[in-house]
Amino acid sequence: MNRQRKILLGLLLVLALVLVAAGCGGDDDEETGGTTATTEETTEEQVSGSVSVMGIWVGEEQKSFQAVIDGFKEQQPDVTVKYNPVGDNLPTVLGTAVQGGNPPDVAAIAQPGLMTQFVEQGELKPLDFAEDAVVENFGQSVVETGSVEDSFYGLLWKANNASTIWYNVKAFEDAGLEPPKTWDELLEGAETIKASGVPAYSIAGADGWTLTDLFENIYLRTAGPEKYDQLSRHEIKWTDPSVKEALTEMAKVFNASDNLAGGTAGALQTDFPTSVSNVLSPNPKAAMVIEADFVPGVVKTPLKAETGYNFFTFPSINDSPASVVAKGNLVIAFRDNPAVRAFMDYLVSPESAEIWVKRGGFATPNKNVDSASYPDPLLRQTSETLAGAETLRFDLGDLQPSAFGATVGQGMWKLFQDLLKTPSDVDGIAQQLEAAAAKAFK
Repeated sequence: MNRQRKILLGLLLVLALVLVAAGCGGDDDEETGGTTATTEETTEEQVSGSVSVMGIWVGEEQKSFQAVIDGFKEQQPDVTVKYNPVGDNLPTVLGTAVQGGNPPDVAAIAQPGLMTQFVEQGELKPLDFAEDAVVENFGQSVVETGSVEDSFYGLLWKANNASTIWYNVKAFEDAGLEPPKTWDELLEGAETIKASGVPAYSIAGADGWTLTDLFENIYLRTAGPEKYDQLSRHEIKWTDPSVKEALTEMAKVFNASDNLAGGTAGALQTDFPTSVSNVLSPNPKAAMVIEADFVPGVVKTPLKAETGYNFFTFPSINDSPASVVAKGNLVIAFRDNPAVRAFMDYLVSPESAEIWVKRGGFATPNKNVDSASYPDPLLRQTSETLAGAETLRFDLGDLQPSAFGATVGQGMWKLFQDLLKTPSDVDGIAQQLEAAAAKAFK
C-alpha cells in the first residue's frame, strides 16, 4: 500500500508537472506564435542572393551610389550587391556584355534608345511588379518614360531638370524685370533687357546638344506629350506642322543677333561652360542661359545663389501645363529574381534616393522624397519642379538613334546650329532634319 501510494503520488506529480508545462507552454506558444509570425513575415520580406550592377557613376558619384547600396544592405543583409563603374563607356561595355551572353543583373543607363534596343532584342525583363509603387512615388509620366509598347522596363531614378533658365539677378533688377511665367513674357522681357544695356541670351552654339534642349522644351509645350512621343519614335515626320511651329518659336530667340552674347557669330563659337560664365558673373555678358539644373556646377562664380544668380522654370507656351524635360539615368534589369526585385523595390522607395540627396549632387523625380533632404536650396526647388511636373518627358535627343540625336557635326546637333546661323530657314531645316532622321531610323 505504501508502495502503491508512492507510485500514485509519483504519477500525480508527473501529471502536475506536465499540466504546468502545458500551461507555460500555452503562454510560450502565444509568444512563440507571435515570434514565429514575425519570423515568417520577415522571411517573406527578406531574400538572399546577389545583384550585379553596371553604371556610369565614378569618383564621388560612385561613393554616393555605394552609400545607397549600403542602405539596401541594411534592409536585405543576405543580398550582396556588386557595383561595376564603367563611366561614359557604358553603352559599349554593356552592349558587349549583352552580346556575349553575360549582362549584369541591373544597369543604370542614360539613353532610353538603348533600353528600347535591348527590349527589341528580348534581353530586358519588365518591371511590372514595381509599376504601382512607381506611380505612387514618381507618377504616371515616369512609367511612360520607361515603357516600351506599354510594358514598363526602365526606372528614371536619377534625373536632371532640363526645363530651367538661369539668370543674373542684377541684370534682371537693372531691367526692372521679374522672372517671366509665359513664353511671350520671356520674349518681351528679352527686349527690355537688351534696352538696359546687356544682351538677353547666352547661347552655347558650339555645343549642339544645348540647342536640342531648347527645341525639346518648346516642342513639348507647343505640340504636347503625345506628339513628343510620336516624334521621338519617328512616327511623325520632322516636316510636320507641329515641328515647324516649334522651330519658328525657337528662331525667335535667335532672330535678333544683337540680343545674343557675341552676336550670332559669337554664339556659334561659344561652348557650354563659357555660356554659363557669361551669365554667372559680377559683370555679365548676358542675362540668361537656357539650360538644365546642373548650370551652377559648371563654373566657379563669386555670385551667391538666389541673391547673385537664380533660375526660373521654362515658361508656359499658349497655356501649356507644367512640363519638364528630364535628363538622367534609367535603371533596367536583365534578370528577374527575388534579389533583383528587392533591389528595384528599394530604388523605387524615397529612402534610397534620400541617401544620395543628402550627400549632394543628386536630383530625383521621386515626389515622396523629403524636400528638406536637399542641402542646396536651388537644387531643392528644381527637384520639386521635376517631381511635381504634370508632364515629364525624357530628353528627345537621347531617345533618337545616336547618329541623329547625339553626334557632333550631324543630325539634330548640326541642324539646330544651322538654324541659329539662319533662323529664317525653318522649312529648309525641317526638311534636312527629316532626311537625317529617316536615314538614322532605317
